[in-house]
Amino acid sequence: MKPRDIEAFFSVLQAERPEPQTELEYTSVFELLVAVMLSAQATDRSVNQATRRLFVVANTPQAILALGQEGLESHIRTIGLYRSKARHLIETCRLLLQRHGGEVPRRREELEALPGVGRKTANVVLNVAFGEPTMAVDTHIFRVANRTGLAPGKTPLQVEQGLLQRIPKRFLRNAHHWLILHGRYTCTARAPQCGACLVAGWCEHAKAQAKASSQTRNRRRTTTAPR
Repeated sequence: MKPRDIEAFFSVLQAERPEPQTELEYTSVFELLVAVMLSAQATDRSVNQATRRLFVVANTPQAILALGQEGLESHIRTIGLYRSKARHLIETCRLLLQRHGGEVPRRREELEALPGVGRKTANVVLNVAFGEPTMAVDTHIFRVANRTGLAPGKTPLQVEQGLLQRIPKRFLRNAHHWLILHGRYTCTARAPQCGACLVAGWCEHAKAQAKASSQTRNRRRTTTAPR
């Protein structure tokens, strides 16, 4: 995708959603961290259903530690991999109290040192909680970046680096949300809604599909034309 196309691509996404927000529910930076940790290989909807119950009784590191692992598991057992997530969250809460006074750190290195917090989770927290122009490449962003030609890459890190290099700075703060929501609701994995896509005009996949359809129609006209 050419630079002028990228500019137009994000201008349209911005016009559609001027102030995009995460669909995870939270009221503090710690709640956000917990929700993002629980969201690995789970939907935001399932996480929200669980945290609505959890945060009523425990929404601080101290309170979650007081629950203990079994107590925490009872609140999040509807989420996939809940046992390992509970174990990581308990350890993270312990480290937050020991090393950071119970506060979520703002530095990437400190975030990624917490159990269960990888690069993607750290990027979400840095972007959503602290306003940094990071790019958390999940399955939706990875698909959209490759399918559209925006920033092709074979690994999430390659896609992340490509997006950070290619997206104009004025869009970087919200680009993570725009791409996730676009992949979640329009540029879906199995049946992308190209006909309803507002940015199809700049998408390499949509262009290729349109070209293929045109060639098919032309072949049909040729084979059915009277002689």
